[in-house]
This record gives sequence, C-alpha cells and structure tokens, in this order.
Amino acid sequence: MVTRVKAAAVFCLALLLVSCTESYNKQSDNKQFEQRFIAYKALFVIDGRIVDTGNDEVSHSEGQGYGMLFAAHANDRAAFDSLWQWTQTVLQRPDGLFSWRYTPCTTKDTACVDDPNNASDGDVLIAWALLRAAKRWNTPSYEDEARRIIQAIEEKLIVTRDGYTLLLPGESGFDNGNGVSLSSNEDGVQFNLSYWVFPALSAFSDYSEYPSIWQELFASGISLVQKARFSSHQLPSDWTRLYKGSFSTNNVIASEFGFNAVRIPLHLAWSDTFLASAERNDVLSPFAKWWSQDYVPATLSLDDEKPAEYAMTLGMRAVEQAVNNIVNDTAPDWPDINREVDYYSASLLLLSMLAVSDISG
Repeated sequence: MVTRVKAAAVFCLALLLVSCTESYNKQSDNKQFEQRFIAYKALFVIDGRIVDTGNDEVSHSEGQGYGMLFAAHANDRAAFDSLWQWTQTVLQRPDGLFSWRYTPCTTKDTACVDDPNNASDGDVLIAWALLRAAKRWNTPSYEDEARRIIQAIEEKLIVTRDGYTLLLPGESGFDNGNGVSLSSNEDGVQFNLSYWVFPALSAFSDYSEYPSIWQELFASGISLVQKARFSSHQLPSDWTRLYKGSFSTNNVIASEFGFNAVRIPLHLAWSDTFLASAERNDVLSPFAKWWSQDYVPATLSLDDEKPAEYAMTLGMRAVEQAVNNIVNDTAPDWPDINREVDYYSASLLLLSMLAVSDISG
C-alpha cells in the first residue's frame, strides 16, 4: 500500500513538473513575442499606421491587419485601438472593406489613399484581428465590426469558377464575373493563394450566417495548393490563373515562388483542421524539399526556374522555423527585430511566432 502511495505521489509530482514547465515555456514565448512587438512598434508604427519601410514608406491594409493581430496577441490594447482607429478612419470604405494602399502626402488623411481598390488579404487579417481582440478584451463592438467585414467579403470577394470556390484578390481588376481577368485582359481568373489565411477562414465560419461558404473556400484552398504547382519543384506561384479548369502563370502579376507564396505553408500549418487532414504530408512535402537545400534562394521563377541571387530573408527563415516546429517539433531560434530588419521580414517573424503560439495552445 505504501509503495502504491509513493508511486502515485511520484506520478503526481511528474505531472506537476510537466505542467509547470509548459506554463513557463508559454510565458517565455509570450515574453519573447511582446519584446519583439515593442521593437516592431518603435520601428514601423507612426500615429496608428504601419509603415512599409521596404516600399517607399507606404501603408496598406495587409500591414494594418498584421499590426492589429500582433497587438491583440501582445495584449497591447492601446496599440490595437490606435491601429484600428487609423485603419477605420483612413482606409475603410463605406462597404466595410478597406482601400489597400496609402501613400504619404501632406494632408495625412484619406486624400493619401491613391488606390481605393481593396486587397482581400488585408480584409481577412483585419477582421480576424478584430475577432481575436473581441475575445481577449471582451469587447462586443470589435466582433460587430468583424462580422460586417466578413459579410462584405462574402458578398463581394468569394466566387465560384470552374468548380472551385475562390477568394478574389480585390473587388476590381481580377474577374468581371464571366471568367475574364480585367487586369491583363487574359481569359480566366487570377488569384493569390497566400490570401487564404486558413485559421482565419475557420474562425469566420463560426461568425457567419453562411458557414458553408467559408468551409468551401477552405477546402478549395487546400485543393488549389495541391493542384496549382509549377516547375520541377512543384511549388505554388505568388499569382496563378485559372481558366477552364487549368492552372497557369500566363501573364500574372508575378510568376514566382516568392514573398507572397512563402506565407502559404505557414497558413496551412497554422490550421488544426489542415494538420489533422489526410492531405497534410502531400501538401507540405514540396515546401520541406525546397527548404532542405544547402542554399535556399529567396525566390524562384516558376517559368524558367531561375533563382534569386540572394538567400531567404530573415522573415522567410522564420516561416521555415515555424512550420518545422509545428510539424516536426523542432525548437525555433527566433531572431531579434532591429533597424536592419525591414517591415515585411519583421511581420513574417511575428506572424510565425504567433502561429507557433496558437498551435502550442
């Protein structure tokens, strides 16, 4: 009897130690994220707008969405509210979606918006950030705003073409409703698979009056990643054309595995639903093979397989670390954010850290 009691006590102590270790690791991860977000704010946030330091100091809906996601995770409500207020005041259109680009000008207001078209990745990120903020700070108004954006995406950006449910990159310029891409006068519909932020799509199905739309968009996204593969490396393109059931990179905005498409494996690995799917290994295999090279270029032209003359950026390497951590349980070694890191690399780093934190629970 004494032996059994001792054994039970040892077992309970082991469980307590595991629990304490997990709690400590989680606190450490959160601290690392918060420290890097402080640096991110200092380098890239001006009066509520995220500044793209690698792109003429513009701001865009994608960056505002990222900043809001990071602020919510860092439990920095002041930063979140500042970012949201600027986004709502300057970028949000009457239909609930967001003009995608703001180029600095003297008036520092809506007059600086030089392209009123939206970008659906920005719309998705902003809505998702609002939902996460609503839950963290118990603020129903954030949820109401998110629902409005979700409804606008459903009405204006989700279409069915050739048996696939697609997320249009923007309301204008990519599809006229008859399968013609207006941006290039080419047949077919042009899309960007990195705009499928899979965990966000799953979250939206819980807040939509039509959850099946988001479930179909999710499923189509997985299928598209499997089928729209190019070159001997079988990688997805930043931009892809769908016409009569066939995929190509004919006259698209960018026919490379590059700064857009690098987000695809992260968005996949961030999804519990995808990780539990039978397609998981097949879908992720090309990315793992690409990263296994001794030298990994930042981009690859999928038309002629010409690589970039420079290696993956800090942010791209962070994506690789995050996916390997989630899939293979390898320990990440997150770099710091400093003045040598541009906006996009810093954003990919924080996005990768956030994905790992979400999946680890």
